[in-house]
Amino acid sequence: MKTIAIAIDENVIQRIDHFVTEGGTVWRNRSQIIRQAVQEYVERLERLAEEEQERAIFRKHRQRLARQAEALVKEQAS
Repeated sequence: MKTIAIAIDENVIQRIDHFVTEGGTVWRNRSQIIRQAVQEYVERLERLAEEEQERAIFRKHRQRLARQAEALVKEQAS
């Protein structure tokens, strides 16, 4: 793990501190919450990028896929 320095708005720090100081939470400190939040956000960005790549592939091959789907429906109907 690598240590970095970042600036965070005071309002956000107060909201994070609320979770740390509230009894019964799973987070022990700010760093743990921030690490988890960043991890989840990066995973979301990766998922969105992958979905966009898939959409681009579908757009590129839309006509061929439509013909194949039509042929499959006709085949199953007979």
